[in-house]
Amino acid sequence: MAQIGFYFDATRCVSCKTCEMACKDYHNLSTTVTFRNVFEYTAGTWKDNGDGTYTTDAFRYFTSVACNHCDVPACLAACPVDAISKDDDGVVLIDLEVCDGCKACIDACPYHAPSFDAGIGKAAKCDSCISRRAAGKQPICVEACLGRAIEFGDIEGLRAQYGTANSFAPLPDPSMTHPNLVVKPSVRALHSGDTTGWVSNPREIM
Repeated sequence: MAQIGFYFDATRCVSCKTCEMACKDYHNLSTTVTFRNVFEYTAGTWKDNGDGTYTTDAFRYFTSVACNHCDVPACLAACPVDAISKDDDGVVLIDLEVCDGCKACIDACPYHAPSFDAGIGKAAKCDSCISRRAAGKQPICVEACLGRAIEFGDIEGLRAQYGTANSFAPLPDPSMTHPNLVVKPSVRALHSGDTTGWVSNPREIM
């Protein structure tokens, strides 16, 4: 079975969120549902110099994340009604006819990939834009990205081109689900599991 995946270059991302908004528009998602999230990760401190001035080493970088169509999907393992499967391209899919809206997949996914669509009472998530790909197009997030920070394709080809790095804060430990993701971290990126920084836009993460 072939396996698709995403490449994300954090050195190109400026958090314009065009990828996120293009996805919402293409899939006609409500304001409370998103298939791609842009995390803003902040770290650093301020120092009182004692003379009325302050200095800082604060910094921030951005991470655009969708479903990583993992080799060991936590959502699939958690679903009590077998509504989640992987297709021949390795895409993790939710069968809306079977999904009972219990949200177990949402709670299980460390990447926050599935969202609860209250309009239909079901869980929903990125399907790698299957309909666009069937027409020979790229996923809408790839096409929309102004900085060309996202690529999509055969994961082995992406790894051969860009390496095998697949995590940095705030992404989780990749051993949890074995994501089909390759990343180029920001020069200031902290390691997965870092506790010195924080996601500074939590209300935007669906």
